Order: sequence, then C-alpha cells, then structure tokens
Amino acid sequence: MLAKRIIPCLDCDLGIPSGRVVKGIEFKQIRYAGIPWELAEKYYLDGADEIVFLDITASSDRRETMVNVIKKTSKNVFIPLTVGGGIKSIEDARSAFNSGADKVTINTAAIENPELINQIADRYGNQACVVAIDAKRRDGWFECSIYGGRKFTGIDAIEWAKEAEERGAGDILLTSMDRDGTYDGFDIELTKAVSERVRIPVIASGGCGNPGHILEVFQKTKAQAALAASIFHYGKYKIGDVKNYLKEHGIHVRL
Repeated sequence: MLAKRIIPCLDCDLGIPSGRVVKGIEFKQIRYAGIPWELAEKYYLDGADEIVFLDITASSDRRETMVNVIKKTSKNVFIPLTVGGGIKSIEDARSAFNSGADKVTINTAAIENPELINQIADRYGNQACVVAIDAKRRDGWFECSIYGGRKFTGIDAIEWAKEAEERGAGDILLTSMDRDGTYDGFDIELTKAVSERVRIPVIASGGCGNPGHILEVFQKTKAQAALAASIFHYGKYKIGDVKNYLKEHGIHVRL
C-alpha cells in the first residue's frame, strides 16, 4: 500500500526580489506568510513528503526569481520539489528542473496547449509532470479555470483529468476554488469524482482547516495526497502532529 502524502503548498508572490509566501481565500484576499526557502526547510524537517511552489504572479521577468528560490531551497531540502505557475513551454520546464525542481505543475498552458503534457512526460518522465486543475462547482458539474481562477473554460474537470492522464500526467493537483482558504474542509464530492475516474494519484487541495479534514478526504475518496497551506503557515498544526493523528486513525503515512 502506498503511503498517503502530506504536501505543504507555498504560494509565492515574486513581485519583490526575494519572493514571499502568501495565502488567499477563494483565490483572493492575499496575506503574507513567510520566506519560501525558510518555510520549505521548516516543513522538510517536520516531515513533509513533498513541497509545492506556485508562482501566483507568474510572468517571464519573474522567472529568474523562482529559479533562485528553488536553488536556495534545494541546498537544504531533500524531498521532491514541485514548481508551477507560468510554465508555458518545455523550455520553462527545463529551467525549473535545472534549478533543482523534481516536478513541474501546469494548468493554463496544459489547457491551452495539451501537447505540452506529452512533451514534458516524454522528456522527463510521467512522474515529473503534474497537471493542476482549479475547479469551480457548477450546477451538476465542475468547471476548469485558468489564469489563477480569472478565466473559465467550459471544460469539465473530470473529463480533463482523464485526458491529462492519457497524455502522460503523473499526478493531478486538484483544487476546489470554492473551498480554497476557507478552512471548511476539502470538497469531497469533487475529489471523489476525479480520484475514482483516473488511475494516477490525485492530490486533494483547497479548504483544509484541521487534521480531521485530511483524514476525511483519505477515508472518503481515493486521493493519494493532501495539500495544505494555511494550517501550516500560521502555526495552527505541525506536519508531524498531523501524520501522527492520521496514523492513529489507520492511515498509512511515512513518519
């Protein structure tokens, strides 16, 4: 049995030279959380299985800033690092890998150019390609969004997850826009629907407010990982404590 993964997410605003980690509510209401590589090292030492960096203000002139963030982080953090935000081409992916990333995550570029999934998977392996899906609840279905939730596509999240898998994605990073930053718990319906329709791991994201929410998503869906931000950034819970809680409730995790 594969161990369930606990993955802190660092949303990085790279509009200043050093970058900073921030957190929002439903993709809005941004507040400061810390320095990327400092938080990453803290979470690594506390037992994180992976760390996701997302450049939420991605643009070409800030790409070098993210490269520097990953280079600094990889000197002291020895778990998989996933980088996303503004990766539009195989060249952008190469830059991320060369800086020390183990995986890249793509959302907007994947929907606008699905062949990019194939290209990354073919060149670097399926395990290196994570397709992110930011989904909004509609009447009876879930719609994919792009550009950080600013544009909706008319694409069904479940069908898109299946296509991403077929094209070579190794993970689906599935975020509920309705739950993002709310502390109300993961969207079980969305996560269950997607995780039961694909064979690759689904990372549940959006809404985690306490260890019980992580336990719930593992018990009620086939998600293989849970991503969280606020509960770790602001000191409410430590990753080690969350893992011990999950183990006590019968969930297989790495301690």
